[in-house]
Amino acid sequence: MKRVLVATGGGDCPGLNAVIRAIVKRAEQERDWEVIGSIESFNGILREPTEIRVLDERSVAGIHVQGGTIIGSTNKGGPFAWPIKKTDGTWDYVDRSDEMIRKLQYLGVDAVISIGGDGSQKISQALYEKGLNIIGVPKTIDNDLSATDFTFGFQTAVQIATDAVDKLVTTAASHNRVLVLEVMGRFAGWIALHAAIGGGAEVCLIPEIPYDLNVVLERLKSRYSRGKGNAIVVVAEGAKSKDGDVVAEESSEVGYKNVRLGGIAHKISYDLKKAGFEADMRETVLGHLQRGGIPSAYDRILAAQFGVKAFEMVLEGRFGEMVAYRHPDIISVPLTDAIGKPNFVDPSCDLVRTARGLGISFGD
Repeated sequence: MKRVLVATGGGDCPGLNAVIRAIVKRAEQERDWEVIGSIESFNGILREPTEIRVLDERSVAGIHVQGGTIIGSTNKGGPFAWPIKKTDGTWDYVDRSDEMIRKLQYLGVDAVISIGGDGSQKISQALYEKGLNIIGVPKTIDNDLSATDFTFGFQTAVQIATDAVDKLVTTAASHNRVLVLEVMGRFAGWIALHAAIGGGAEVCLIPEIPYDLNVVLERLKSRYSRGKGNAIVVVAEGAKSKDGDVVAEESSEVGYKNVRLGGIAHKISYDLKKAGFEADMRETVLGHLQRGGIPSAYDRILAAQFGVKAFEMVLEGRFGEMVAYRHPDIISVPLTDAIGKPNFVDPSCDLVRTARGLGISFGD
């Protein structure tokens, strides 16, 4: 019996369970393959005792409609930076990648499928360079991997953000307010851009187009006459002004390497009021609401395609590669291509031009 290990790393994302289910259902057709899952990415392999579970058709039945991941996820530590608490109470990080590979060999694992975003796939590439038979599956609500047209989870996040805009429109109109909606995306503005167009926002602020506060101020003032009016501002968490910085702070969480973004919505409101904007303003931060819940039909289908393709790549021995969507095909690309260049919004792309054509201001 051959074994393939599945791991889900990074932030949770709608559609992870649909990928796991697709891998298992495709593997069941081969008769001589067993699928096991590592709990919380590779942590399940590195821990003592080992935390893994067998994944069969019974354990994955119906999970494609569930959010999250049945084998857990983590965005802290990892095989190359495992946190160790020292005697003085401080933390250090050690490389346990060789130990993990030996343990996988001991467990009889013939191949690994790593489902994750940019950080997870960098780990995948490093493990492949050490000789591990590994295949990547792209996952991120931010849609910031350039090797694939879309990542599963993104469309669900966009729908949640757009629903939020729809709801905020009515309360903004009822109170003659400006409502500022902060959405996720880190340094990519795709969620904000799609939600602004889909929801009909007046202003959209994204990391790729630094904004001028005075331009935003004048646009919002134009929405008011004799004190009456309303407007919706959609802002990506990584947005910044032309003369400012991203609103972020270093994380105090052990093993978490990224800065924690958030707070730009409140900063915009504060800056606008300081600049003389008199209308009422309120802020809404969607936060992790965008990561949870039932995946959309689009994301379930894309995730299923990715899962089936990933296992077929195992059968073909296409290690060191990642599944990707290039309309209309599901293909594979080298992991080096997948992590080589982020997928940021091009300020001159068609979607930005569409938004401008609808009268949406980017504050530039």
